Amino acid sequence: MEAKKIKEADNQLVKPHEKTHSGCVGIIQPVQDALYVLSGKWKLPIIISLTFGNKRFGEMSKEIPKITDRMLSKELRELEMNQLVKRTVYDSIPVVVEYSLTDYGKTLNPAIEELYKWGKAHRQRIMGKG
Repeated sequence: MEAKKIKEADNQLVKPHEKTHSGCVGIIQPVQDALYVLSGKWKLPIIISLTFGNKRFGEMSKEIPKITDRMLSKELRELEMNQLVKRTVYDSIPVVVEYSLTDYGKTLNPAIEELYKWGKAHRQRIMGKG
């Protein structure tokens, strides 16, 4: 009898995918949190660059068109603060600094893949209309 009550209580919880006001609010907040962390023009291109391997600052600067060194530095600091990117300083002469995605940063790969698919289809849809 107790197990039945728990199951009934679970069924009464608002699930994020339900089409209710609470379900809507339950989806909005996590999406806003993600957009806050990934906001701006440059964070996703930086993350995408690092999905192809560890990079030094100069490599990323050349790989990401139109980003300034100042902006790259700022965005890398923010991504590091949010535990998406790791900065490693090697004790060598000259000093070598390398950036890589953390395991946590790599969890964005499925979302980036879906954005890529959607963006490609959207571009085709819009550009195809003429």
